[in-house]
Amino acid sequence: MTSNLINLFFVAIGVLAIFVYLLAVRSSNQHYKKWPSYRSLYWVMGVFSAEAALVGPIATQAHHNFAVHMVGHLLLGMLAPLLLVLSAPVTLILRSLSISKGRRLSKMLKSRFVKFVGDPFVASVLNIGGLWLLYTTELYSAMHHHVFLHLLIHFHVFLAGYLFTASMIYIDPISHRRSYLYRGIVLVIALSGHGILSKYIYGTPPVGVPSIQAEQGGMLMYYGGDAIDLVLIFIYWLQWYKGNRPRESQDLRESI
Repeated sequence: MTSNLINLFFVAIGVLAIFVYLLAVRSSNQHYKKWPSYRSLYWVMGVFSAEAALVGPIATQAHHNFAVHMVGHLLLGMLAPLLLVLSAPVTLILRSLSISKGRRLSKMLKSRFVKFVGDPFVASVLNIGGLWLLYTTELYSAMHHHVFLHLLIHFHVFLAGYLFTASMIYIDPISHRRSYLYRGIVLVIALSGHGILSKYIYGTPPVGVPSIQAEQGGMLMYYGGDAIDLVLIFIYWLQWYKGNRPRESQDLRESI
């Protein structure tokens, strides 16, 4: 599989994602009140963030420059998942499906598997633990020599980032809700693990990465990650603050 075919594949996925979302918005608007435009904007921005990490100059230079690779990590594993979660895709899908299909989707979302991977602790292990495995072993070096491993790791980084974000802030309806305290404790531990890893990278470069690039990448991971995490923390605390007011909880979820 050539790089051109891979790029074409990623572009096609991005275009399809935007098309399907907007199609769902149109279907939803025919039966319910108008879908918020800012939700659609979040989705488009999220898709573009992921595409920027997978296609174009960032993706090309990431193979040779660890600092640029880290920019891609921030876009694909943190910013894109946050924006996509804020676009409330599950809510939109449920609004656009027929009653029978909506019930089947709801049943799937209540399954034990979804409950397991959607638990904040499990999602954190998949997300932060996966990054530790990537950057402290030879896996990072190997991904640049094996196309399918490269694709698999990028898929994991994105999906794990999405699961982590969705498990911390409840934008879409969720049947297996965890308390704010539990999520808060896990969030603190997860963010600490991410920060410690960035410092570890700064002092102990991954296999095949020059020290100067490791230092640049570690700083980007630390400060860039903090910037995105601040948004996540703000939404989390805002939901917690408003969570004790039942009458406002729905309005809050719709306004974020």
